[in-house]
Amino acid sequence: MAFEEKEEAIVVVNMENIQQQQQEHVSDHPILQGQKQPSFRRNDSLEIEARTTSHARHSKGPSTAMILQLVFQSLGIVYGDIGTSPLYVYSSTFTHGIKHNDDILGVLSLIFYTLTLIPLLKYVFFVLRATDNGDGGTFALYSLICRYARVGLIPNRQAEDADVSNYQLELPNNREKRASKLKSMLENNHSMKLFLLFATMLGTSMVIGDGVLTPCISVLSAVGGIKEAANQITENQIVLISVAILIGLFMVQRFGTDKVGYSFAPIICIWFAFIGGIGVYNFIKHDTSVIKAINPKYIVDYFTRNKKDAWISLGGVVLAITGTEALFADVGHFTVRSIQISMCSVTYPALILAYVGQASFLRKNNDLVGDTFYKSIPDSLYWPMFVIAVLAAIIASQAMISGTFSIIQQSLSLGCFPRVRIVHTSAKYEGQVYIPEVNYILMIACIAITVGFKNTTKIGNAYGIAVVFVMTLTSAFLVLIMIMIWKTHILLILTYVLVIGSVELVYLSSVLYKFEQGGYLPLAFAAILMFIMYVWNNVYQRKYYYELDHKISPEKLREVACDTSLSRLPGLAMFYSELVQGIPPIFKHYVANVPALHSVLVFVSIKSLPISKVPTEERFLFRRVHPKELNVFRCAVRYGYTDVRNEQEPFEKILVERLKEFIVKEYYCSQKLIQDGKNDESEDDKIDEISDGERVQEEIEKEIEVVEKASRAGIVHLIGENEVIASKGAGIAKRILIDYAYNFLKKNLRQSEKLFDIPHKHMVKVGMTYEL
Repeated sequence: MAFEEKEEAIVVVNMENIQQQQQEHVSDHPILQGQKQPSFRRNDSLEIEARTTSHARHSKGPSTAMILQLVFQSLGIVYGDIGTSPLYVYSSTFTHGIKHNDDILGVLSLIFYTLTLIPLLKYVFFVLRATDNGDGGTFALYSLICRYARVGLIPNRQAEDADVSNYQLELPNNREKRASKLKSMLENNHSMKLFLLFATMLGTSMVIGDGVLTPCISVLSAVGGIKEAANQITENQIVLISVAILIGLFMVQRFGTDKVGYSFAPIICIWFAFIGGIGVYNFIKHDTSVIKAINPKYIVDYFTRNKKDAWISLGGVVLAITGTEALFADVGHFTVRSIQISMCSVTYPALILAYVGQASFLRKNNDLVGDTFYKSIPDSLYWPMFVIAVLAAIIASQAMISGTFSIIQQSLSLGCFPRVRIVHTSAKYEGQVYIPEVNYILMIACIAITVGFKNTTKIGNAYGIAVVFVMTLTSAFLVLIMIMIWKTHILLILTYVLVIGSVELVYLSSVLYKFEQGGYLPLAFAAILMFIMYVWNNVYQRKYYYELDHKISPEKLREVACDTSLSRLPGLAMFYSELVQGIPPIFKHYVANVPALHSVLVFVSIKSLPISKVPTEERFLFRRVHPKELNVFRCAVRYGYTDVRNEQEPFEKILVERLKEFIVKEYYCSQKLIQDGKNDESEDDKIDEISDGERVQEEIEKEIEVVEKASRAGIVHLIGENEVIASKGAGIAKRILIDYAYNFLKKNLRQSEKLFDIPHKHMVKVGMTYEL
């Protein structure tokens, strides 16, 4: 269904010359005292779509002390997954034993260059530059592209969106033909828009799959070390202990992770100190010659000797960089500089020392490769290391579970995931959320995988696919950003693709080879999630276009509101919708069945912007429906993809306060425009101006009193309870999509009012059938 853009003139009031004088009058009003006073720039685009504009914003960065504090905290949240990789990398790589002693040097060389190229070079020095106002992850990359090019599938962009302080984006010079050509191709090709959304969904699904597999492989690897102290313990007993830890881990999620950074960081610091120190000990004690693995010649020799087996073993090597995506995904909790410092100064050196030490140990003990980690630990450090390993595994699992909650919260904002309850677990740490339904699904999936696979080798096969898929998608998005937004030199882009891209594709080919040995698991999991996301997003789009095609025009709204047969009841009514450009058709349906309207009407449109956060003071965008006497307003409530929609104060209270502020600002703005239209003022005109000011003040007070009186009389929330069915003559695929799949999801998940904590006694559901 095509949407025809309307081109309308956007009147922008240039307030630069009158801003200071005007603000003095506005800030004197009691409603606005203590409020941040934005300019009166007005783009009346609640009826149209808008082009993107931008403006710069400068802010002072964090202090050195703050950065160092964030460096410490990041160790506990970001590096749990990649930090625990030494538990299982060598055993997953040499699944059939070590055939030649120099194979250890080849694998160590592979690990060294993989860690250097992917986490260090790609993520620390390239990907971390692509944050969206400090936030990272697949959605950050997608939102950057959406802000620059019109690739969103929902036509709800407005000129005012560019006024949000977090929306700024440096647009490329039109002389950059490469950037302009790519932008035009994305904007004019519907298939490319679908592909970008599909890629974002796939990346999201794979990261969620990561959230299922990380607890399994980390906990199972750590607990498996108990066999060194208790030989009689069986594999089934290890699995049961692991399941018990996993159940405990998921059951405590509802309490939140308020002080997670400070609680976990010391443990991970001790972990890195232990694995780095033991690595140095093994290097000195067993074989210092492994240092020559820095020569990539040993990689060539390894492949020459082992050929196909060497290629297959890459699926084990890639586990050394599991959790690398967390460097980017979790950067929003810290800063780019703190992640760069912690990676370069702590994590990277500790991991290199750990793998070098294990390689030295294996050069003298080829037959112990199956339990490399625990066998290489000095006897006196075994129990302390075992305890720290289990704790580090739990921390790694916690980080991925928390990340999964955050990603699903972001998916909701794009209309890509069914409604679920999001609980904000911390008043201090904004990004920490808990989703009950998802938590229990993850727990069941983790237990099933742990019991079904029983050992880390099979889980490792599954784990690698999820990791490499996400990295490859990140690289694809990054190349688009390099071309369109950064305007990077073509030689640097080609170098990135040839070096980083080729390495990731080789690893991807290797992990896909293990499809039948467990690799099918994340793909099957992703396919299920993709189906759910596709169904929800597809019908979400169809509903939006249906409302857009059947929206009520301003003239029709005025006609309905002025109808003398309708009685006006005391109170304030809020009509909820996701339609930004116009009044949703459900209003006409409501009036036809209930011939009464409240004294103040507000049409509330819930909208997601392609940015991570919208400041609270910029969240509400109001417009008045004329004539003024109707007391009808439209309000777009704008959220970023990481914003939690359950406000600390009642939603209705915040909206009413913002409405009163809008009324004051609108009056002063319109009055100033009238004054600026007069060229030369006589004394009589100045006297009239004073009397006009007094009249305006009276009008403001009168209208605010109307709103307050309506609010005191009672606020009613009118929510559309839309029944969605396939239109007559629809094909079988469309009927299955809408009538069965979508409606099944809708009936089993949360409703709109639960997302905003709307009290049931103040809620009215208005039913209507949409034929899509």
